[in-house]
Amino acid sequence: MTTDSSRTSTSAAGGISTFKGQERALRADRLGTGGLLLSVLAATAPLMVVAGVMPTTFAVMGIVGQPLLFVLLGVVLILFSVGYAEMSRHVHNAGAFYAYISRGLGGTAGASAALVALVAYNALQVGIYGIFGFEVSGLLATYADLEIAWWLPALVAALAVGLLGWLKIDVNARVLGVLLVIEVLLVVVFDVAAIADPGKEGLSLHAFNPDTLTGAGVGTALCFCIAAFLGFEQAPVYAEETSRPHVLVPRVMFLAVGGVAVFFALSSWALTVATGPSAIVGTSQKQSAGLLFFLTESRLGGTFTDVLHILFVTGMFAALLSFHNVVARYAFAMGREGLLPAAFGRTSGTSGAPGTGSLLQTAVAVVVVVAFAIADDKPAGDPTAPVLQLFTWFGNVGALGVIVLMAAASLSVVVFFVRRGAAGTQAWRLVTSALSGIALLVIAGYTVKDFEVLVGAGPDSSLSWVLPGIIGLAALAGVVLGLVLRARAPEKHARIGLGNEAFQLDKAASS
Repeated sequence: MTTDSSRTSTSAAGGISTFKGQERALRADRLGTGGLLLSVLAATAPLMVVAGVMPTTFAVMGIVGQPLLFVLLGVVLILFSVGYAEMSRHVHNAGAFYAYISRGLGGTAGASAALVALVAYNALQVGIYGIFGFEVSGLLATYADLEIAWWLPALVAALAVGLLGWLKIDVNARVLGVLLVIEVLLVVVFDVAAIADPGKEGLSLHAFNPDTLTGAGVGTALCFCIAAFLGFEQAPVYAEETSRPHVLVPRVMFLAVGGVAVFFALSSWALTVATGPSAIVGTSQKQSAGLLFFLTESRLGGTFTDVLHILFVTGMFAALLSFHNVVARYAFAMGREGLLPAAFGRTSGTSGAPGTGSLLQTAVAVVVVVAFAIADDKPAGDPTAPVLQLFTWFGNVGALGVIVLMAAASLSVVVFFVRRGAAGTQAWRLVTSALSGIALLVIAGYTVKDFEVLVGAGPDSSLSWVLPGIIGLAALAGVVLGLVLRARAPEKHARIGLGNEAFQLDKAASS
């Protein structure tokens, strides 16, 4: 029988007979190494990490050795990337995590991973709207003497991101690239200035001393720091939109992990140099998220600091757009394989972007921002204000979800190659995957155990189990969905993780 997905049609524009199933495939050849790397790195929001995550980790955890943590985590994630990148040579699917997990652990596990990924990346993206709105309203009050509620710029940003999500991915890559390069350059300028004008302890390397990683706060500091890396794992999501995914995806992953580890290790070290290792914790506690701006004011002047404030906001916008693109592609992959309604598995006709997935992510963002705006009855500076809770709650839920997915993907790599009879030829990759999987499970355990610290809640707060429970519920719902599909629609269950390959098989079978 000839299915709709295998019928041919004639392009009105070019008069070329094409496979109608291409509506269920993302446009290839959109991204090269540079565009893919910029799209991935934008999600790491380097300026947001240096100005926000690093001071918070110093202040809350009291861990001077944060630069060493970034080095150690870089090693763990490179070990993870070895097997993950090898999987990318065998599986090209916009639903990267769940596609890999389904190939190794089966369709039901893949369905579970798909819902976890959809929830986690939505949470990461939506959470940034809280801090984005807070910073924009602060900038307008400072420089334009204009008082507006945080949710107004957040909603405007959500609509702008949604619009860009409908455009060609190469257009998005150019927008992300410009914003990313500028903010990285500004952080590098600060790093150089701090090294040129160190604090009273000089160019101390004390922050790289293993003795600095002692105390009860190390596990939680790992949770904070690994969140700074999130984004590098997105490279396989764009595999279908590259010309040579088997070459470009692994290359970009290693460049991203290595670059991020070195950049963040050096930048966090520069912070300790600027204040002195013995003073970094106390200064961070006093200045909080204003630490970087406090240090640049004295070394680089007010104009540079003002520009840094603005780029802090544009960097967050770049992260919003990057995570939006990932969510849209996960929704597209899930719609194509029956895990979401089929409408999500279609691309828009003009740009080839996953338009329905983009609409879904925009709608989720708007609904959540509006809900938090309605609940906002406290001053923006209050740490319990919804604007700040939006960022901390959702950001940490999303980070936990991605850590769990990476651990599951590590196991899947091992099972995938063992089942293919390639355990011997892939032995060293299996070892690196196993080691990284164990390390990621340990970090996930610390994340759940110390969740109340991560979100600033009390030890008896229900948030310590309700928020991580969101990821648990998503995983359970995915298992139920997978079991239902296996019982009622086994052909759909068999397609989970196959992506566009399933439709190419349809084409071959009908020809």
